[in-house]
Amino acid sequence: MQELQYLTKFRILTEIAVGGMGAVYLAEQIGVKNFRKTVAIKTIRTSLIADEETLEMFLGEARLVADLIHENIVQVYQLGESDGMYYVIMEYAGGPNLETFMVRHKFMKKSVPVDIAAFIVSRIARGLDYAHKKRDYQGKRLKIVHRDVSPSNIIITYQGGVKLTDFGIAKALNMKVPDEHEVIMGKYSYMSPEQVRCEGTDLRSDIFSLGLVAYELFTGKIIYDVDDGLALLEALKKPVPYPHLLNSAVPPALSAIIMKAIAHNPDDRYASAKEMQEKLEYFLCDSGFSFSNETLAKYVELLFPEARKKQGNS
Repeated sequence: MQELQYLTKFRILTEIAVGGMGAVYLAEQIGVKNFRKTVAIKTIRTSLIADEETLEMFLGEARLVADLIHENIVQVYQLGESDGMYYVIMEYAGGPNLETFMVRHKFMKKSVPVDIAAFIVSRIARGLDYAHKKRDYQGKRLKIVHRDVSPSNIIITYQGGVKLTDFGIAKALNMKVPDEHEVIMGKYSYMSPEQVRCEGTDLRSDIFSLGLVAYELFTGKIIYDVDDGLALLEALKKPVPYPHLLNSAVPPALSAIIMKAIAHNPDDRYASAKEMQEKLEYFLCDSGFSFSNETLAKYVELLFPEARKKQGNS
């Protein structure tokens, strides 16, 4: 049988973002008979190719998440290489990241509504639980840990979806990644105590990071606004006020859910992201809140009226 050749090509539309490792572009995948599919292309800087550790991180992300197919995780379609440049073809999740989402609220001098914030955090927890429990084809648990759950890695789509992205420093038991006992990776402001101390991480580290994100969503305050490990270790010694003391709109019951997630001792946190997700959903139901992707989509449209143009709406 004649081997089928890959006939697809891509057309770059615009640059979405530039970071330390490379850039992300909005593109069209072009096929036969005027086929078009909007995708995102993530590249790695050519200057970093010589760094085998960095390259392995980039390639590891693609391999790691290739089979993570979940509505709360940005999907990876393809890993490629062209003239020494590596790239990943990814799902395009159109919408602001959570960092931009919170900045817009600060600009408008308003707080994120409690029900909207709780729904967003519950969806992130849902995606994390799926990744944490993912198994390979032999049924063996991969033991994936994201290790960089932070506002810039969470996307709120214009359709009201919530998606976790950038597993570039994720750890899986059966993959070669930088030894976390020797290399600190991630954003200091969202690291767990065990992560910054290079003690090794498991899924409870992601729960701690998600708790920090949740705290910021509900209060507008970053608990550990630091730039290095020593500053974080010092900051970890200080008590953290309950969220409802900073934002009276946050009920004490919800405040307690967040504080359990950011317990310093991993054994005192939720045993799984699923448990945290369910606590948040029970809170929403018990409080009489109606929550759905459609509810969030309508809110995002009000918050980002320019989204209408991006969606092709009149």
